[in-house]
Amino acid sequence: MPVSAPRLWLASRLFALLATVGLIAIGMVTTTWGAHLAGNPGWSLPDDMWRTLTAARRLAHLDLGGLYTQPTGLVGFPGAAVILVPVVAVMDAIGLRLGTPGSQSTHGAWLVAGPYEIALCGAALFAADSIADRLGADRWKRAVLAAAGAVALWSVSVRWGHPEDAVAVALLLFGILALSDSRPRGSAWLIGAAVAVQPLVLLALPVVLAAVEPRRLAGFLTRTAAPGAVLLGAAAAANWQATSHAVTSQPNWPAVDHTTPWTSLAPHLSNGAVAAGPARALAILLACGCALIVARRRREAEPTVRSTVRPTVRSTVRWSPEELEELLWWVAVALTLRCVLEPVMVAYYLWPVLAVALVTASVSWSRLASTAIVASALTFVAQASWHGPWIWWGSAVTGLALTLLAAAPGASRPRPARSGSPAAAGPTAPGQ
Repeated sequence: MPVSAPRLWLASRLFALLATVGLIAIGMVTTTWGAHLAGNPGWSLPDDMWRTLTAARRLAHLDLGGLYTQPTGLVGFPGAAVILVPVVAVMDAIGLRLGTPGSQSTHGAWLVAGPYEIALCGAALFAADSIADRLGADRWKRAVLAAAGAVALWSVSVRWGHPEDAVAVALLLFGILALSDSRPRGSAWLIGAAVAVQPLVLLALPVVLAAVEPRRLAGFLTRTAAPGAVLLGAAAAANWQATSHAVTSQPNWPAVDHTTPWTSLAPHLSNGAVAAGPARALAILLACGCALIVARRRREAEPTVRSTVRPTVRSTVRWSPEELEELLWWVAVALTLRCVLEPVMVAYYLWPVLAVALVTASVSWSRLASTAIVASALTFVAQASWHGPWIWWGSAVTGLALTLLAAAPGASRPRPARSGSPAAAGPTAPGQ
């Protein structure tokens, strides 16, 4: 019997699949039975996820006005709740309550929601493996990438319970992969879905736009904006005050999480919170500087490609692995800006940088090994509860800088012509 396309795809992503299954197994054991071995009388559950599950349940019941009201704590786009609607529907069907975080009433909900949300996070491992395959990494490098990616992903999935971060980065990586294969429409929709799930990927958007052909920019931006605009517009129409306050101010609590040198400069809100929105807007502005560098480097690398391609033939220029690798590294740099400027930090904020840096380094054993070691160490060091505005933040930023340095592409390596360009493929025959 012929093998179906989905089975073939899963077989080609074997290491990502194994890493995801392993993460689910380890995550469920450590949060339940393992918690008792560590002397914890209760289960070590990611309390943050319960807020998003509450938002998902309200969304499933069409209570759009309640998406941004307590106790959801939602400050991003509604896509974070959308991705959890299926598991909430299952829980409703079998009569499971969400319960109060930290209480035994959450145990049943975790046994259903836990594997689902960790599996959702595993999408990032599949995206990383797809790009590593496109970059030309061999099977053993991809196996190491999957293992290192799962270690770093533990912070987001098992420790903190934020599948929206992992899903958004996965969609971003798939979108960049589509763009590198000359599929800008698909890329725009994927990145738009990523923004709708977690707007942190807006930091990467200027860098991606630097690689989009100017004539396609308007359509690309329109498609990218559409998913988030539709979801956010629906929530705002149902409850404008709560939605606008949460999305624009984006409150965070320095008494709960890690302060940084910028905490005192952030606007102070009620209940001891500070507004992270202004710092995140500044980070996006600085990411535009990264985009200018990327645009200039791309122009300098291939100044004649577009002028030699026949205007009557639709462009099917496929990026070289080196071009894709370089863009990914600049995406990691742009994502780092959030961690540098954030007034209040949480350990899982570091993960997007680590995920993109790991896949960028996947083509070289030396780079992959050093990046994996630094990323794994930083993942666990970041769980420390150090206080003060400098020690934790300084350690995290230093770790991210070392990660970027370890993953940086070789500057002296020659860049071959793009697949599909005249230099790589020769003259284009009429009708091709």
